[in-house]
Amino acid sequence: MLGKTNIFVKSISVAALLFTGTALSAQTPSPQVALAQANEKFARFVPKAHPVRTKIDYSIWDEALSFFVVPMGSSIREGAPRVDGRTGTRRVYGHDSRFRLEGNRIGFSFFTDEVTQSLVEYRVDLQQTADAVNISTLSKNEQLAFWLNLHNVAIIEQIALQYPLSQPSQLTVGGSPELLDEAPFITVAGVAMSPKDIRTKIVYPNWKDPKVIYGFFRGDIGGPSIQREAFNGNNLSGLLDRSAREFINSLRGTDKSGKKLRVSKIFEEARSFYFSDWPRAIRAHYAKYANDPVKEIMDKTIGAEATIYETDIADLSNGERDPNLSTIEDALDNGRGRQGLQIPTAIARLMVERQQKIEKIIKRGGRQGTVTFVDVDLDGDGSGPEVVE
Repeated sequence: MLGKTNIFVKSISVAALLFTGTALSAQTPSPQVALAQANEKFARFVPKAHPVRTKIDYSIWDEALSFFVVPMGSSIREGAPRVDGRTGTRRVYGHDSRFRLEGNRIGFSFFTDEVTQSLVEYRVDLQQTADAVNISTLSKNEQLAFWLNLHNVAIIEQIALQYPLSQPSQLTVGGSPELLDEAPFITVAGVAMSPKDIRTKIVYPNWKDPKVIYGFFRGDIGGPSIQREAFNGNNLSGLLDRSAREFINSLRGTDKSGKKLRVSKIFEEARSFYFSDWPRAIRAHYAKYANDPVKEIMDKTIGAEATIYETDIADLSNGERDPNLSTIEDALDNGRGRQGLQIPTAIARLMVERQQKIEKIIKRGGRQGTVTFVDVDLDGDGSGPEVVE
């Protein structure tokens, strides 16, 4: 896979134009570890008590994400405006959901066959890593980074293989009737598993911090956002906090209906693991990450119901081939007069709406871009990254 880096970078460079603008201690198993141990198939993935210092290199995936993930900026908690059909027709191409300006996007429209094949090969490479290294003996951060990256690579790979499509949750795998989330097309250490298995049979039973929920990309707008960098043992905690904060303060994460707090449906799946004392537990979790607008909603509501979800694909065109093209200025041209880039009109519209949203954020005194501080284990100082338990 080392030779595949240039394929990711070269083939998706068009999409990049659209968005310029450890000392280790013994682990104490949680009570829910027993759930995983009771299932012999997944018991081998329960984290071991005395981890080794082995680290996995995700630099290829890191570089790929930086090129094909389009950042959409933080939520402004305003539904996107209505999209009108073109003159003479009611047909609307591209995204028209009120949530369409929330959550990062993947430029599937610009994937070549080479890029898709590279994803297939990289997913297989990650699976084979578990043949060389016993994943359960790594530090908890390294293990969690592995499962998050493998889950997300697998989701993106399967969508790319069948793209264009508009509803990833309805995608079936390998000609079988099983839907993407429940199809056991991933094999780790001889164990066949689905994306849902990774979440509910490996990660949720063995990690007690609910922020792990926000590391799982599900392919659609309604779930946690895909990040523009791979998870690793050092950046894991900070990236999960960032994703949690973005999601909880977004429209797709929080709303209200009368006096009732409405939250995302993703919490229903995680409820028995992290929020069994519902709704107190979910409200306490929200309070940790909520900004003022969401705090105000919480102050004015009671209870919680998990009812929000948008199943449209987290891409640039809603999986549709718009026959019309629009010209956008090449952001890298710097006024040299080169011809603008022609892209489908539906994608151009989304990029214009995105820019308008970012301008609103700036006018309101918000900021775009992030500075990430990574905990580094310096030789001899005994410190290390924050462990996600």
